[in-house]
Amino acid sequence: MKIAIAGATGFVGSRLVAQLQAQGHQVIILTRSPQQASNRFGQAQIVGYNPLKSGEWQQSISGCDAVINLAGEPIAEKRWTPAQKRSILDSRQLGTQKIVEAIDLATIKPQLLINASAIGYYGTSETSKFDETSPAGTDFLAEVCTAWETAAQSVTANGTRVVILRLGIVLGENGGALGKMLAPFSAFVGGPIGSGNQWFSWIHRDDVVKLIIAALNDTKMQGVYNATAPNPITMTEFSQTLGTVMNRPSWLPVPNFVLEAMLGEGAIVVLQGQQVVPTRTLAQGFDFQYSTIEPALTAIVG
Repeated sequence: MKIAIAGATGFVGSRLVAQLQAQGHQVIILTRSPQQASNRFGQAQIVGYNPLKSGEWQQSISGCDAVINLAGEPIAEKRWTPAQKRSILDSRQLGTQKIVEAIDLATIKPQLLINASAIGYYGTSETSKFDETSPAGTDFLAEVCTAWETAAQSVTANGTRVVILRLGIVLGENGGALGKMLAPFSAFVGGPIGSGNQWFSWIHRDDVVKLIIAALNDTKMQGVYNATAPNPITMTEFSQTLGTVMNRPSWLPVPNFVLEAMLGEGAIVVLQGQQVVPTRTLAQGFDFQYSTIEPALTAIVG
């Protein structure tokens, strides 16, 4: 296939590009940093773009079999000032609108749009369980995800198949959420974040890539799928398992106020969670390589 990817240099995107190239697909990378992408992905076609603006880059979409949009401003790396909130929303809603606009303009239209979303769609809860049929929450991240998905779904007017993947917390080596947690565990000062009772709905990065490739190949896949492992756990369970796998203690919790001091309102991303199950993903026949946390963490850091 000929596949255009936005967000290819990210934690998931970089692994996805490697897999697609290994399978012989032609990859077009839409990036704000063409030189960096060229150094990283020598065999791919590199197209420089501003994700928030229309431009010549949109012509590269025409003739593609599929478009994969993984782009978005990081959620939990900066305080949520009004400007940062606007950046988080625009990078997803407006960025997706420009991808859809490119598909609308294409002379030869892609048959498939795979668009990222997040389990933040459901809001947070320590008691509820969410699947793909659950309603949207009411907090900021739920509003962002709703706008994000609405922008992606608008392409269906062209007959393009749309698959939306609500990503959980993606775990893998050399980055992501786990990369930020390894240092304190390595220094024997690891432990749960916050109360430890919050849900931790996770997925191994290899399973995210596998699910994206499944959506590329299975024309029956359409609509929303939770990209989370079938067995969510609490933050305390996650920390204990990570400590066991690393042969390190996991008794020193990170208090709420520490994260709140660093991230402000954005601390909600790690201090509150949601129990999400991939009901529709499993019904589609998807076979998770890592369905429980200990084998996943052992594969990454064991």
